[in-house]
Amino acid sequence: MPAGFENKKSKTKASFTPSVNSKDITTKFQEYFTQIKDPRVERTRYHLLTDIITIAILAVIAGASGWEDIEEYGISKQEWLKTFLQLPFGIPSPDTFRRVFERINPKEFEQCFRQWVQSLVEKLGVEVVAIDGKTHRGSYDRESKLKALHTVSAWSSEHRLVLGQTKVSSKSNEITAIPALLDILDISGCIITIDAFVFTEIDCRENYCS
Repeated sequence: MPAGFENKKSKTKASFTPSVNSKDITTKFQEYFTQIKDPRVERTRYHLLTDIITIAILAVIAGASGWEDIEEYGISKQEWLKTFLQLPFGIPSPDTFRRVFERINPKEFEQCFRQWVQSLVEKLGVEVVAIDGKTHRGSYDRESKLKALHTVSAWSSEHRLVLGQTKVSSKSNEITAIPALLDILDISGCIITIDAFVFTEIDCRENYCS
């Protein structure tokens, strides 16, 4: 079971206090994700699409790393989930989660997810956004000659929340990926922090450096 499921006391005291309750967050969540088209035929829709997506994302946030983990999370949190989800046939099976996520439109899902995160930015009053790049360990495929996956993320350290993420093209770099990431986020009025080396290169390109 992933560590995120365990009720362990943190060694460090949390340095932030949420300004919105979980019910408000999940209600908004469902509002945004109803925009995703259900890829299933009518006769196979035993579970609501919004229930499936909600459980999956909450499980991943809690540390789930596979379909079985998502089901286990749903079962362990079923009483709480019933307070805002319908769950007409209980918690979906791992195969149901897998089949649904294999067939839903990834662009629709990404758009809805970003809209939901944007609503959190507004609700939580995010003031400082850190931009950081990361190369994902184990993503390099030598046989297929695929380079390691590199992404740039916008992170609110105050709320421990990833606001957005974009892949760095193999023919590009962080300098070109950062503006693309900022374009998809409405973070006007926020303080943006960027890795010092990248920031220096950006300044030089814009003729701010002598």
